Amino acid sequence: MALVNPLHPDHDKETQELAQFFNETLGFCPNSVLTMQHRPAISKAFINLNMAVMENQGRVTSALKRMIAWVSSNATGCRYCQAHAIRAAERYGAEQEQLDNIWEYRTHPAFSEAERAALDFSLAASQVPNTVNAELKERLHQHWNDGEIVEMLGVISLFGYLNRWNDSMGTDIEDGAVQSADQYLGKYGWEKGKHDGSTY
Repeated sequence: MALVNPLHPDHDKETQELAQFFNETLGFCPNSVLTMQHRPAISKAFINLNMAVMENQGRVTSALKRMIAWVSSNATGCRYCQAHAIRAAERYGAEQEQLDNIWEYRTHPAFSEAERAALDFSLAASQVPNTVNAELKERLHQHWNDGEIVEMLGVISLFGYLNRWNDSMGTDIEDGAVQSADQYLGKYGWEKGKHDGSTY
């Protein structure tokens, strides 16, 4: 079971209004946000940060941001966030071939060199200790400008928070996220783990 149970979606009206954002991204309000409502200032601040980070400024597409989130979540091992990220990538128009081959992004032809640099950045920045280095900096700047790199690191940092929150909380995973994870990640061994609503 989750460390702390989520509250009802209408517990805090301001959070409920802001959380409509997730109806577009995921098709439901995440249990993580419903749990944050125990301190509504946290739930509201988180949703506002999420909206700012995920705003599409141009070349760092909504789909790429969600794939960056998936790589970050995979690096840290948070199965809840892996499922959410792949579901959001699907809903934001990631190419089918990319969704089917996300684990092979470094070699699969569905991914461009610019996307590979972005996803390698996510992997390096999500590890502890951090492995971002001069070679990766050079690769990033071959394809992306400073503002775009800031957007990417915003996603990586947001999911650093979410990965710690959901893995520590053992957040119960929603059916919609499970469906997407089973479809795209199940063949690689994805399972609910502690997020299945019965064990912690």
